[in-house]
Amino acid sequence: MTLLLFLLTVAVAPAPSSAATGTEAATGTEAATGTEAATGTEEVAGTAAADGDWWTPDARPAPDSGIDVTGEPFTGTDADGQVRGFVDAHNHLMSNEAFGGRLICGKTFSEAGVADALKDCPEHYPDGSLALFDFITKGGDGKHDPDGWPTFKDWPAHDSLTHQQNYYAWVERAWRGGQRVLVNDLVTNGVICSVYFFKDRSCDEMTSIRLQAKLTYDMQAFIDRMYGGPGKGWFRIVTDSAQARQVIEQGRLAVVLGVETSEPFGCKMILDVPQCDKEDIDKGLDELYALGVRSMFLCHKFDNALCGVRFDEGALGTAINVGQFLSTGTFWRTEKCRGPQHDNPIGLTSAPGAEKQLPAGVAVPSYDKDARCNVRGLTDLGEYAVRGMMDRKMMLEIDHMSVKATGRVLDLFESESYPGVLSSHSWMDLSWTERVYGLGGFIAQYMNGSEAFSAEAKRTDALREKYGVGYGYGTDMNGVGGWPAPRGADTPNPVEYPFRSTDGGSVIDRQTTGERTWDLNTDGAAHNGLVPDWIEDIRLVGGQGVVDDLFRGAESYLDTWGGTESHAAGVNLAEKAPATASSTEWNPFTSYAAGRAVDGDRGTRWASHWSDDQWLRLDLGTTHRVGRVTLDWERAYATSYRIEVSTDGQRWTDVWSTASGDGGLDTARFEAVPARYLRVHLRDRATSWGYSLHEVTAHSG
Repeated sequence: MTLLLFLLTVAVAPAPSSAATGTEAATGTEAATGTEAATGTEEVAGTAAADGDWWTPDARPAPDSGIDVTGEPFTGTDADGQVRGFVDAHNHLMSNEAFGGRLICGKTFSEAGVADALKDCPEHYPDGSLALFDFITKGGDGKHDPDGWPTFKDWPAHDSLTHQQNYYAWVERAWRGGQRVLVNDLVTNGVICSVYFFKDRSCDEMTSIRLQAKLTYDMQAFIDRMYGGPGKGWFRIVTDSAQARQVIEQGRLAVVLGVETSEPFGCKMILDVPQCDKEDIDKGLDELYALGVRSMFLCHKFDNALCGVRFDEGALGTAINVGQFLSTGTFWRTEKCRGPQHDNPIGLTSAPGAEKQLPAGVAVPSYDKDARCNVRGLTDLGEYAVRGMMDRKMMLEIDHMSVKATGRVLDLFESESYPGVLSSHSWMDLSWTERVYGLGGFIAQYMNGSEAFSAEAKRTDALREKYGVGYGYGTDMNGVGGWPAPRGADTPNPVEYPFRSTDGGSVIDRQTTGERTWDLNTDGAAHNGLVPDWIEDIRLVGGQGVVDDLFRGAESYLDTWGGTESHAAGVNLAEKAPATASSTEWNPFTSYAAGRAVDGDRGTRWASHWSDDQWLRLDLGTTHRVGRVTLDWERAYATSYRIEVSTDGQRWTDVWSTASGDGGLDTARFEAVPARYLRVHLRDRATSWGYSLHEVTAHSG
């Protein structure tokens, strides 16, 4: 095996997938008149249903895929005024355009019709041997019938990684089955593109992101034309939460643009030297925001100039580590974790084919099994990017970040009470769950098989009840991960077709495209159109409670988004406040005066003498109600300290304390009290140095 083969199987975020098929029209070449779907080989009619159902287009391509769902999509809100519906928080509609444009065969839509959209790639003929993702992941036996439309003998399939799973009609079926939010993550990876044999375009990641964004808007226009013009289709790209709510209340699908790529804004790192600067980050964020992007990952698979990544395991991890070296000039480096969270076990299994690609004399390093954390966290440039996203009211995806980076991000968000944090496909340390919910963030689970998905959903059920939130799934369709396998026709509780949608208003039958009909029991989650079937399987396996939580997902996702948009940075009562300290470290070249901790510049700091029991005192000018204090530590931090307040500078009251400080960014929250004076009383040092603080802020709550 070559490095190429390994990289292709892992360099894109792992997660199973499933979404939905997309039209109420017939399959094959049968003619469908006045009905929502037909079977066999009927040709789809180009006119609307006789009763003028709003969800039936005026002119659908003929022939086309079937939807095989009858009944009106639900509209409006529930009795409490909340929107309803499922959330696919992690999908890749346009990744066939990524990695050089030849890795995933088939298109999400085509003006030339389904026969053009769902045809196989020339390099897969005659027997699929060069469909490398399939060939390797199936143990060297990835041969398949390459023909797509109309036979679809071997693809799409739950274990095929190289074929389109998001044909627009399949997405439509997912919508008809109750999905109301779809996050389309624009995705690519320059390393995969560079090593893949077949490509027809540049490997520049931002160039691919721009193209995928354009094609998503083109797909919206394509669907709109079926329904009579701009704004009339069911597929609606939204750029704010209010617009999304309006779309969902109308019964349509709200599509949110995200980004998942390894080198956003060109921010790769070579030999630990960043290849971007703050200007590149600002320009990149502005461009993405203008494209309509509202959520994004800062790192993915390889360490970059912004953050370290959460490792992959086993031979795949070894292969990615080789890719990391070829991309950045450095291998992953590990250290013992500082807290209970840890990154995935680093890949220790040999991957000979990948390792042969290393230069002579270079070898993958060995790693201590008790050192499970990436030494790389959130870099200074990464923190600048995070704050830039906060300024633009964007949501940050923490999946794929190292625990060191994630911890810093959560500290930053907690210091500002910023809710815009997402985990969309189970790639964070699961013990972060309550911190994410506590901020007001949103969590979706990787699209596992119904048994595993239900078990994990139930494990966190009490937390969702505590915080009053719903749940989501991340299908990762077209994400090169593999999807839920069939439970088998002989399972004691199979999906029985037809079945009713979760809201009870639609009837869902087996899905047919061309000459092929899929059954979840025997085919698994082969494409996006089988998401409703998978949700029915979850109901049978996990119970109605799991599905009810998923059906509240749209409301919870929009709560997080809306909270992010409405977030206002609290007034920092401590900024430029007169400051005094028990002591100040002397330096002939740099001032470490007390006022440096409140000057608004994170590049300066106050530092004390090298002894315990020191203090920093601030005069807020007038009496305010204070309920939140943040401390941004330099490496010389306190393990034990307390926050004290006073109205007269003489009588002090303890309002918060800790004996387990761990440095970084601490946020002390307490019931708001009147205070003119604030004192940080530092008791025990973590280092042989003194105490040192970059910034101290104080807020009303």
